[in-house]
Amino acid sequence: MPKTFRKRSQKAGLPPGSLIYTGDKIEDKTRITIVEYDEQQVQTQVITSWAECPVVANKSRVTWIDVSGIADVGHLEKLGECFKLHPLVLEDILNVDQRPKIEDYEDYLYIVIKTISSQPGVDEIVAEQISLILGANYVLSFHEGNGDLFKPIRDRIITAKGRIRKAGADYLAYSLMDLIVDNYFVTLEQFGDQVEFMEDEVVRRPVPATLQTVHHLKNHMIILRRSLWPLREVVARLERRESPLIQDATAVYFKDVYDHTIIAIDTVETYRDIVSGLLDIYLSSVSNRLNEVMKVLTIIATIFMPLTFLAGVYGMNFKYMPELEWHYGYFAVLTFMALVVGCMVLYFKKRKWI
Repeated sequence: MPKTFRKRSQKAGLPPGSLIYTGDKIEDKTRITIVEYDEQQVQTQVITSWAECPVVANKSRVTWIDVSGIADVGHLEKLGECFKLHPLVLEDILNVDQRPKIEDYEDYLYIVIKTISSQPGVDEIVAEQISLILGANYVLSFHEGNGDLFKPIRDRIITAKGRIRKAGADYLAYSLMDLIVDNYFVTLEQFGDQVEFMEDEVVRRPVPATLQTVHHLKNHMIILRRSLWPLREVVARLERRESPLIQDATAVYFKDVYDHTIIAIDTVETYRDIVSGLLDIYLSSVSNRLNEVMKVLTIIATIFMPLTFLAGVYGMNFKYMPELEWHYGYFAVLTFMALVVGCMVLYFKKRKWI
């Protein structure tokens, strides 16, 4: 089952700003991708450690620093010193169970967003925290694993596709968030296929494994709702331009992300109602099957009750029984039993009990 809640007991009693990584992907090595671009040119490089402080020297260019694998606290401390990030921001980046939120530190915005992905060949979804820091002409992004989540954005920058090379850092932040929200729909489509399949299973073949799958789906719903619901307010604040770092031209694009977020939330709520009803359908299906079995057993027992009575009467060891010496007595009793069974079956069918 996917991990719904993470433990934070290791931070108990520590002062605010303590940099302790609370995630699971400790074995992943840090990979730092630096992209600098303007409308005319773009430069990219991939490093694994800092040789010098990555200060944004050219104010006319947009600098994007993407950090994959944040278990090494030293890299985060280096960036914090270079960009003068607040210690609580660095702490939140390492606490990977944050809910989606946005915080304004005047010189930069700190944004937390969750990305949802499904494991290939595994029937589960995984939520990963993405931290974005938006400055005047730079964007810092942090995520736990080494998966190349933002490769489509880098390809658009390199090939100058769209208006990303002509816009500023706020449009880059929008592009990253838009990619994450669009990936929600990929996972939701896969989740929807599972829900539709389970709707048929709980009616046709309600077995104990079906109940386990229903609980599995409910766990997925918790992850989806915790990731999507707070995101609506985050995007709404960006759309309202509460920070001067968001330009008027970019606010329109954030409105589009907001619309996509609302659609995803509506889809999740629909699936949530369906999954909540699957348990009731499962219990009803099991109860119906049990009733059918009990109905058959009851009919069989009812049919054999008079037969058992006749067999018991003629099984008594009295010497002077009227039919005891009759030559055709055995066949007559069997024929009478068959008539009793036939009459009872016809009566049951007439009453539509069978």
